[in-house]
Amino acid sequence: MTRIFSGVKPTGHLTLGNYLGALRRWAEEDQHRAESLFCVVDLHALTVEHDPARVRRLSRQAASLLLAAGLDPAVCTVFVQSHVDEHARLSYLLECVATDGEMRRMIQYKEKSARAQAAGQGVRLSLLTYPVLMAADILAYGADEVPVGEDQTQHVELTRDLAERFNQRYGGTFVIPRATQPAVAARVMDLQDPASKMGKSHEATAGIVYLLDEPDVVAKKVMRAVTDSEPGVSYDREARPGLANLLEILASCTGKEPAALAAAYDAGGLGFGALKRETADAVVELLRPLQARHAELSADPGYMDGVLREGAARARAIARPTVDAAYRAMGLLPPA
Repeated sequence: MTRIFSGVKPTGHLTLGNYLGALRRWAEEDQHRAESLFCVVDLHALTVEHDPARVRRLSRQAASLLLAAGLDPAVCTVFVQSHVDEHARLSYLLECVATDGEMRRMIQYKEKSARAQAAGQGVRLSLLTYPVLMAADILAYGADEVPVGEDQTQHVELTRDLAERFNQRYGGTFVIPRATQPAVAARVMDLQDPASKMGKSHEATAGIVYLLDEPDVVAKKVMRAVTDSEPGVSYDREARPGLANLLEILASCTGKEPAALAAAYDAGGLGFGALKRETADAVVELLRPLQARHAELSADPGYMDGVLREGAARARAIARPTVDAAYRAMGLLPPA
């Protein structure tokens, strides 16, 4: 059976972009068609300045939102990265295969290190090497597919390169994974800055719809979304990014095509206001059952503890043989 691995980083509250771009697909498709593992990658949250208590709080919230989005722990494996030692064990081996040049070419490293330097902060070494940890996350489980957003495909390509290099030098050990993306809303953009992804750790939050935002907050953010001054409604990502973003969000909520929606609005003489109102209503209704389920899970912390404990045990049982094999392949002496 095909095996899938993917994860969410607890560096901020999960957003509509996380849901439409990843979580919904994991719940509706991926967990049912393959052996699937979904992870809260908390170790990745340590690559930048952070509040330890907030990381713990967001890690738990992210785990409960995965279940609220529809992941079923009886069908797939849901766990926290730091609960499984094999991630860190394998990461060091892969650092011994990766090169400094590969790490410094990573787009996210360039962007995040530049922001840190501009803020007068030091750049942590882990920010440079975390793509190797991401590779370890994937390779430890022999994943065939990695559902990711467009901004993470470079890291999956690095994972493939490291796996192939390791296999060539030390013998066939790792499955070579591939990145997969949904056809629509793979990358939901900020409502106030349609050139930027709707990121959960952005400082400016006016254009970010969080999964736990109250309905009136959601509606207000959508109604204030940036569009343009051109007449009519058309779907053009390059020329009209703000309008295209709204159309893609509505398409993802309704199951329709963005271009078809644009044509219907244009033919009916409906303006941006009508599009924003319908998009806001669609998003509120989309999030309503997720928010209700999250409230139930938050009220039962013992249940979540059990899910994460069992998920880590299952993940460990899958990862350990592969990581042990990698240790032997590289020439490390097995424990007596």
